Amino acid sequence: MKVKIGDLTKIKTGKLDANVSSEDGKYPFFTCSKEPLKISTYSYDCECVLVAGNGDLNVKYYNGKFDAYQRTYIIEANGSGKLYMPYLYYFMEDYIDELRKQAIGGVIKYIKLANLTDALIELPSVDEQKSIVEILKKVKGILDKRNDEIRELDNLIKARFVEMFGDPRSNPFGFEKKRLKDTCKVITGNTPSRAIEEYYGDYIEWIKTDNIVSGILNPTQATESLSEKGMNVGRTVEKDSILMACIAGSIASIGRVCITDRTVAFNQQINAVVPEQYNILFLYVLFQMSKDYLVEDINMALKGILSKSKLEEKEFIIPPMDLQEQFSDFVKQVDKSKFDTMTFAPIYAIINLYLHTYFYQGRR
Repeated sequence: MKVKIGDLTKIKTGKLDANVSSEDGKYPFFTCSKEPLKISTYSYDCECVLVAGNGDLNVKYYNGKFDAYQRTYIIEANGSGKLYMPYLYYFMEDYIDELRKQAIGGVIKYIKLANLTDALIELPSVDEQKSIVEILKKVKGILDKRNDEIRELDNLIKARFVEMFGDPRSNPFGFEKKRLKDTCKVITGNTPSRAIEEYYGDYIEWIKTDNIVSGILNPTQATESLSEKGMNVGRTVEKDSILMACIAGSIASIGRVCITDRTVAFNQQINAVVPEQYNILFLYVLFQMSKDYLVEDINMALKGILSKSKLEEKEFIIPPMDLQEQFSDFVKQVDKSKFDTMTFAPIYAIINLYLHTYFYQGRR
């Protein structure tokens, strides 16, 4: 039996601006970022599922005292006793892709309350919901462990970078520095007119910021594509370019990068950087190491944008190419270790199988 989420829950939004967080705060502060900030006070004390309402749409589960940004939806059970909240969390984790398709707006996409209340969820008994959650928790535990191992390998890459090049901002080894516009070509993506249906099809992937995932070298598979005509009015880059998230709902998401392993189109929330004097893997890690520098001038209280012009004016070190290539060889070996020792496909397949079975087909 499928039921509207609005018939099982009560939904509200937070009330605070994103800039009221406190680094030494006691309570979590949920914004549109994937990682919560901290805050010194709380307005809510409940078990809930939180959905980012704009920008980088994502889902979280929490039970306790917290506060929330004004574009974060707080979903609680309505007291009917029919819904186990962790079950709703796993459903929303899968349903988030559908919400991204439904999101509207120009520069920063957003969802409306009805996108949540009208969503249909398969509703077995509460005992059955709990059994499903236990299975998914075990699978997620394996995935989390693998992710921890990958983060350790990423830290190894960053440590090697510091050994060879030092802090890229203070530049202790005295490498030459140049503006990005003098070493790379920067391209801002766009959105072909939605009013012209023939611009959309299956000729070329159209990458969005949710396809740029921290810790994953290449963009994930896009859920939307352009036709050949759409590609001709869109913006594209070939293999071995950097895609950088330049507009997002949180400061944590701006500056996130990946390397293209295929020709792709991309939207206006992304700046592409095509290197002319850099090894691509060196530049990728350089941007990761320069995250604070990339976002230092951004005011999220206004509109979080790292514009093409601001990015082009930023200065970065340019070590000799032979050093860049030595570092690149090291990154390749570490990246190979990630996927030689850890194959994620079967784990994701298991998760997707359970989600599809329980949330879309129902248990028979």
